[in-house]
Amino acid sequence: MATTETGMRAATIAVLVENEAGVLARVIGLFSGRGYNIDSLTVAPVDEQGRLSRITIVTTGTEMVIEQIKAQLDRLVPVHKVADLTLEGPHLARELALIKVVGKGEARMEALRLADAFRARVVDATTESFVFEMTGSAEKIDAFVGLMRPIGLAEVSRTGAVAIRRGPAGLTI
Repeated sequence: MATTETGMRAATIAVLVENEAGVLARVIGLFSGRGYNIDSLTVAPVDEQGRLSRITIVTTGTEMVIEQIKAQLDRLVPVHKVADLTLEGPHLARELALIKVVGKGEARMEALRLADAFRARVVDATTESFVFEMTGSAEKIDAFVGLMRPIGLAEVSRTGAVAIRRGPAGLTI
């Protein structure tokens, strides 16, 4: 957990909620109503019956603000569990990105060389463009996108972070 000189830190918060209409809007409303920023948000059903969803939120704030966010999330009625994965031990976080690069000649060859080095996979190719698929940490994707910018970056689409604890412990109710 890295804290900056201003006392700000990033937090990856996993929230287990009822999978029902309006829950995501209530979670987002909690953030917007108090002026908290959401850096990344993902949500998907996580049980066989489809009654539970897991929301993964990446946010930044002071320790006090992050504690307030967790406490307020925990008080929402459809919320079963709130976990700050950045504090609860080792965890894995990944994103998926589709990156479109446009170019000809040497620019195409350089884009392919860099994609190979970053383990990005070509999922679409034309005579003038590539679409690369890449999974990894936000920092890895940021670095790849930064290198593609001068080559001919045309478009980027990212999923946002998904995260899970390492080891046998799980986020269950």
